[in-house]
Amino acid sequence: MSATPTAMNQPAEQLAPHSDATPRGRRIGRRMLTRLVAPAAAALSGLLLYASFPPRPLWWLVLPGFALLAWCLYGRRARAAFGLGLLAGLGFLLPLLSWTGEEVGPVPWLALAAAEALFVAVCSAGIAMVTRLPLWPVWGAAVWILGEAVRARVPFGGFPWGKIAFGQADSVFLPLAAVGGTPVLGFAVVLCGFGLYEAVRRFRTYRSTGELPRRGAAVAALTIVVPVTAALAALPLVDDSAQDGTATAAAIQGNVPRLGLDFNAQRRAVLDNHARRTEQLAADVEAGKVSRPDFVLWPENSSDLDPYRNSDARMVIDRAVRAIGAPTVVGAVLTPETGKLRNTLIEWDPERGPVATYDKRHVQPFGEYIPMRSFVRLFSSDVDRVRRDFGPGNKVGVFDLAGTKVGLATCYEAAFDWAVRDTVTGGAQLITVPSNNATFGRSEMTYQQLAMSRVRAVEHSRAVVVPVTSGVSAVIQPDGEVVQKTQMFTPDALVAEVPLRSSLTPATRLGTIPEGVLVVLAGAGLGWAAFRGVRARRGTSV
Repeated sequence: MSATPTAMNQPAEQLAPHSDATPRGRRIGRRMLTRLVAPAAAALSGLLLYASFPPRPLWWLVLPGFALLAWCLYGRRARAAFGLGLLAGLGFLLPLLSWTGEEVGPVPWLALAAAEALFVAVCSAGIAMVTRLPLWPVWGAAVWILGEAVRARVPFGGFPWGKIAFGQADSVFLPLAAVGGTPVLGFAVVLCGFGLYEAVRRFRTYRSTGELPRRGAAVAALTIVVPVTAALAALPLVDDSAQDGTATAAAIQGNVPRLGLDFNAQRRAVLDNHARRTEQLAADVEAGKVSRPDFVLWPENSSDLDPYRNSDARMVIDRAVRAIGAPTVVGAVLTPETGKLRNTLIEWDPERGPVATYDKRHVQPFGEYIPMRSFVRLFSSDVDRVRRDFGPGNKVGVFDLAGTKVGLATCYEAAFDWAVRDTVTGGAQLITVPSNNATFGRSEMTYQQLAMSRVRAVEHSRAVVVPVTSGVSAVIQPDGEVVQKTQMFTPDALVAEVPLRSSLTPATRLGTIPEGVLVVLAGAGLGWAAFRGVRARRGTSV
């Protein structure tokens, strides 16, 4: 037996600590890495949810996203689940909402994403609580929908952007929108994702123990099979037939002189662009290149000059509408002497001029009006770009355009279930979503919003026409298929024959009832979990 001279010359008390130093360091490193696994997985789950949204056609990533989130939350204490949920929310909403900082810098974007991520964090704490219950994927999916329901209503009227349903325009689950709207569609998707995790968990238990409880296996299987089967069963509700005949609709995209918040500094140029493109369409109709439209749809903010107070703007609009010879919906900003501004859609008749108006009912906080202006100014001087607040209208928008009942939901309103549904229950045979996305440049915002309109088309079984100042404008069939669309920041006109429909889907008839049922279900699950927790603590103390 031999030893190195160095080792032989060292005292024994110095050799022992030296020999244990590396293993101890490795143990510490492993513990640190282990602690980082769950936070990293939570953030990754959020990124998967983001990646499932348009313009990427990767809707299915939502399933592993929720499965991974379930792995992070399962059996956790509420405090730990809150932190992991916050990371998931930031991973999801920071990239999804990056367009909100397109022209105003990172502060508003980061503040909005952080505030919305808090909803996901609270929701995640609730999901962790119900993972201890039988049938936990059902309770957990209901809790997620409860979180979306709250987020869509508070604060300042809510911000439903990022509802899971809005990422499912190309999904196999989409027909469920016609059954119970975005809450039922979202519930099915989340349930399937949680069920996927439960199936993996049960399989791993079987691999390690050789036992597979029938009840647990049945729950795992059903939470995957039932949502998919329900979506297939709902397919007959997706119908693009022309119940009430057809109408030829035209959507005008005039484009803007420049991108960004200052695009409307050249208000006359924006108006001229839309009038010029309408007159070009009229020339194309006369030349037989395209069909004559029954009505024409201009986007939101196509005339930021008030045509009731500006005779020059009125003359430009009137000339364009007379040229095309069809009733035209014009998006205008009305500026009364006193009071708040109005974001208004005007029905403009080629013979009689303006004959009806619709004032946007859900105006956008921090965009069209500034809540807590003096406080918000501390963080961003951009609030002063909104010098005069817009006020909301109070009437449902349905115009009779050449015998066709057209429902109106202006831009931001498409994100709100009630704002679109009201037009259909009010008699709309098709829906239009006039929008202005020029403020957000070439970001993903316009594609996210277009996906909302596709979901609304299936939800209410109506064709949807989306005219946008700078793109993407589109014509959507009642089955959610985009049959025509424009390029961004390119003047264009879409002319399409669209089906008119009057039947009501279950989602339209039921309104908020499905969401209410899911909210009650979530409340029952949380209450049950809390009761079991209290009883367990009392039993332990005894």
